[in-house]
Amino acid sequence: MKDEDKALINISIVDENTIRNKIYEVRGVKVMLDFELAEIYGYETKNFNRQVKNNTAKFEGDDFMFQLTKDEYDSLKCQNGISNQRGGDRRLPHAFTEQGIAMLSGLLRSEIAIQANILIMRAFIAMRRFLTANAQIFQRLDRIEVKQLENSQWQVETDAKIDAILDKIEE
Repeated sequence: MKDEDKALINISIVDENTIRNKIYEVRGVKVMLDFELAEIYGYETKNFNRQVKNNTAKFEGDDFMFQLTKDEYDSLKCQNGISNQRGGDRRLPHAFTEQGIAMLSGLLRSEIAIQANILIMRAFIAMRRFLTANAQIFQRLDRIEVKQLENSQWQVETDAKIDAILDKIEE
């Protein structure tokens, strides 16, 4: 079976939900990692990164792509259960922002890459819509959390006053 055929099968089993699970927040930005993008696009990671390296002018600046630090990568592995099975490559992965992924569409022109890019862009759009649609709920949860903290502080102060009163009574 040719690599192109394998990749077509691979993209057919990838859906927006699978892609959403591969979108992480790093440095306050939603990103996808190079080895996961390579898998979705049907490339080996080294070939994927070679394409990017040969077109570095398109990815200048952290708003398109940046390399993770060891701490950032370790944190993602712990929080999201990212697999350590990345072959023998010991370098830290690159993180691609939504804009960087859009730039990839100009580099990777196979049918699989086009279909993958459409799914990835839809996943980013769906996430943005979800956050926008639920912004009020998130704000209310934040206010409830603040009230809970205030109430717990009030409870601590009240308990201290009651303890002081009981101490006076015992005396």
